[in-house]
Amino acid sequence: MSKSETLKVMNMDLDSLEKYLKSGQVTICVVGIGRIGLPTALSFANAGLQTIGVDINTKLVEMISRGEYPLKDEPEFDKIFDKVIANKKFYATTNIEEAVPKSDVILLSLPTPMDENYVPNYSALISVGKSLNKLLTPGSLVVVESTIEPGFIENDMISIIEGNEKNRKAGVDFGIAVCPETANPGEILSDFRKLPRLAGGTDERTTNMVSKIYKHVFGVEILHMPDCKTANAAKLTANVFRDINIAFVNELAMLFEKIGIDTLKVLEACDKKYNFQIHYPGAGVGGPCLPVNSYQLLNSARRLDDGVLRIIEAAREINEHMPYHTVELLIDALNEIGKSVKNSTVAILGASYKPNVRDIQLAPVEEIIKKLTQLEAKIKIYDPFYKSVEIFSHKTEENMFDALSGADAVIIVTAHNEFKDIDPTLLVSKMKTPVVVDTRGVIDMRSAKKAGLIFRGIGRGKI
Repeated sequence: MSKSETLKVMNMDLDSLEKYLKSGQVTICVVGIGRIGLPTALSFANAGLQTIGVDINTKLVEMISRGEYPLKDEPEFDKIFDKVIANKKFYATTNIEEAVPKSDVILLSLPTPMDENYVPNYSALISVGKSLNKLLTPGSLVVVESTIEPGFIENDMISIIEGNEKNRKAGVDFGIAVCPETANPGEILSDFRKLPRLAGGTDERTTNMVSKIYKHVFGVEILHMPDCKTANAAKLTANVFRDINIAFVNELAMLFEKIGIDTLKVLEACDKKYNFQIHYPGAGVGGPCLPVNSYQLLNSARRLDDGVLRIIEAAREINEHMPYHTVELLIDALNEIGKSVKNSTVAILGASYKPNVRDIQLAPVEEIIKKLTQLEAKIKIYDPFYKSVEIFSHKTEENMFDALSGADAVIIVTAHNEFKDIDPTLLVSKMKTPVVVDTRGVIDMRSAKKAGLIFRGIGRGKI
């Protein structure tokens, strides 16, 4: 019998699947090889499975085909990349029509952003789902790793893959499950090796098959969920928990500023209590996960005509206000020395939405820049991951000293490692006027006062 007749995983029992996994005879196709998809594909290849990465980004595919590792800010995967490229366990292509039919398991690691109305956009998943209707061979297993609303698989994705003519049926001609990724950008390899995975299929057998595959590749605990929607609900709940708690701390931080309390000292004390989980204030919550995840749950509530999820909605309102609060702190600090934001040169340190990662998706700095532009400030930007490139319609500086030179004020937006050792006396020596707004708790307040900074910090009060 040919491989297509014998090795499609949904045609196997669990013992046979384990045997073929150990012998490396299961072929994996990962559709979407970006921030999470590429490390996922490399992990499967590193486990000895032939892996094909598919992406519409031709530059990315060409880069991988040249043997160049594209995720410079994702440590340790560069070594795995070199290994699996050398032993030909992994290659990338833009040709999904070729990759899917020769694969036993198809993983979807596609973006699920928001549109301008804060509605989740599943167009990438829908488009690929329509392709799978034509390309899947009997016995294939589809695993959706993308973060989606609970019920999207059951209510939408299955019927998309089955097609209008229902020429293939889930659970009969193909299996479908979810295993939402839970990795933190910049720490993906570490997270892949220690965090449990959520596996939920349309039936128990499919869940067991997915669990067997992921256990073989990652070696972590696999949590069997009752179905796809429960697994997706668990993923969203964990992330929205963070969004809500960051909003809670941001709201307290704005109050404590007025009272003259250092929020960081409060949190440090609270963290000594066994059931307190620390979250920090900041200029906002960005990235492709937390803000989107909250709106995914809000969208689910709206579609059910079930009103709103008031706590989540309030959290989004607070966190989306923080970039504007940052500018308010800047205005207050400049007013102290009789200066206006208009025509002042403001240096922004950090553009990425989180430390030590090259990613500006939904980064709070974008709204800060928009507001400063409206106020007619002159803007300079430095980020160690975006040197001398254009972001948010501004050319970034090559180094931090160029950004600070002649600046009337500086806003520290992202706590990159490079900024954690900033000496306040350096700021005084390089800037025209030493006005500093620290949104991430990078600068020690006593050191700032000693150096003579005009200092404001989110939740830090005045000095």
